[in-house]
Amino acid sequence: MTGAAGGLAGGLWAVFGAVLEPGASFVLDALDYDARMRAAAAVIVGEGRLDETSLQGKVLGEAATRARQAGVPCFAIVGTNALDSFSARILDLQRVLEAPTLEDIEAAAASLADVLPTR
Repeated sequence: MTGAAGGLAGGLWAVFGAVLEPGASFVLDALDYDARMRAAAAVIVGEGRLDETSLQGKVLGEAATRARQAGVPCFAIVGTNALDSFSARILDLQRVLEAPTLEDIEAAAASLADVLPTR
């Protein structure tokens, strides 16, 4: 639960008794993600590299898991997809589009516009 700034979090915990919380859950809860996600027709998540670490406390994994549990379809636009098929089933992403460049991201977004559910 210390992530990239582990030294800072560890120091605050050790010296000031700070509470360590899972970052992805904390951020999504602060943004009222669950209510917003349930009101949406679909969720689109993104990450530079989709891999096993995506299921280990990263926002993409947490957001996709919550969407799956709520029955809201979730799509991903990523730089690289390195997730094995078993892990992909855990996230239940409807589609994963690899988009390593800005032009690819734009094209991926446009292609999703044709398949996203509407309400």
